[in-house]
Amino acid sequence: MHFCPHSDCDYRGWLGLNNLRANGHPNGAPWRQFQCLSCLGYFPEHHGTIFHGKQAAVELIVRVLACLAEGLGIRATARVFEVAPHTVLQWLVEAAEQLRAFSAYFLCDLHLEQLQLDELYAVLRDRKAGEISDEEALKRLERSPYWVWTAMDPQSKLLVVVEVGSRTLAMAQRVVHQVTEVLAPSCVPLFLTDGLKDYATALLTHFGQWMHPERRQERGPTSKPRWIPLPELLYAQVVKSYRRRRIVGVTHRVVFGTRLAIEQV
Repeated sequence: MHFCPHSDCDYRGWLGLNNLRANGHPNGAPWRQFQCLSCLGYFPEHHGTIFHGKQAAVELIVRVLACLAEGLGIRATARVFEVAPHTVLQWLVEAAEQLRAFSAYFLCDLHLEQLQLDELYAVLRDRKAGEISDEEALKRLERSPYWVWTAMDPQSKLLVVVEVGSRTLAMAQRVVHQVTEVLAPSCVPLFLTDGLKDYATALLTHFGQWMHPERRQERGPTSKPRWIPLPELLYAQVVKSYRRRRIVGVTHRVVFGTRLAIEQV
């Protein structure tokens, strides 16, 4: 599964052409060294991974990333493993870039029946736990407009899209656009969201078509074409009503499609 990474090599990017041979472990390193028989260039076995070019042990890097994934802070992780906080941050950034490339490679041509789109904000967890007051929560919301946007398959629990940004129409368009990039060309799943109205505009933008209305009169100007949703587009909203921070009611609102078709999905 390795290939020559040198830009001037004719075999660059090609797998399984038998142009590579192992050249031992230089200086007793845990990684093997490969040589390309075409360009005679050398490269280490872990080229293209987050371990390339690092003196730290692989086990240490993996444990640090595991603690970050479990919710431990950067400075706390650095104290536990006796590593500089800037080093931990750099490993986190490189791991995020690697995972984004990994997801872009594998998440494609998905056939999904339904998708749940939602926006999350971390300050709500602190407010629910009683760690901050309502006034402090509002100040944080006004001061930091960033939200975590997610698109999840409720059956497999697969996170199709994860984005961070403000709660605006532009972000809704961006999230839906990323959803369309990973779906199969003929796949139009059932979309379920909260009451944010920007979702309807974003879904209509990506799952719509031009249609000429039928003429009601023989004379007169022709009707202008209209942008309408695709017949297979199904979209419903789950709108919650709150009173004193408690849910007192939940209503289901059908935006595109019919209630019968949505219930069947």
